[in-house]
Amino acid sequence: MAKLFVILMADDDPDDCLLVREAIAESGRVYDLRIVRDGEELLDYLSRRGNYAEAGKAPRPDLILLDMKMPKKDGREALRDLKADAHLKKIPVVVLTTSTDKEDIEYMYRLGVNSYVTKPVTFRGLVDLMDTLGKYWFDMVELPHRE
Repeated sequence: MAKLFVILMADDDPDDCLLVREAIAESGRVYDLRIVRDGEELLDYLSRRGNYAEAGKAPRPDLILLDMKMPKKDGREALRDLKADAHLKKIPVVVLTTSTDKEDIEYMYRLGVNSYVTKPVTFRGLVDLMDTLGKYWFDMVELPHRE
């Protein structure tokens, strides 16, 4: 039986989350897509605290899709905290954002992001992106063992 990969998406825009869910389905790939709405909730999920303390409620993700602009704790702050934690820093993180600002890109790579991708402007582009991310991260790359 094939492994069901877990993708954790941190994005406060419900429309973007729905579009990613639909793009994954359209790509023909099957993932356990989990969604959190801000950086604080992302870190709660990863640390299994608060609403995620119950056993089995927060399976360790194989990949994190991270938006930069979120309330409470933005993607920059969340990535900094995530990469500072010895148990979490090996989870691959792909920034999926609308920003093409060179300073944002440089900053996120300095913090340790694995990839920086600008959100496609068409649904077909998003389907292609979800397929490409799946091929790369789950078909080609050897991921660290889930803890």
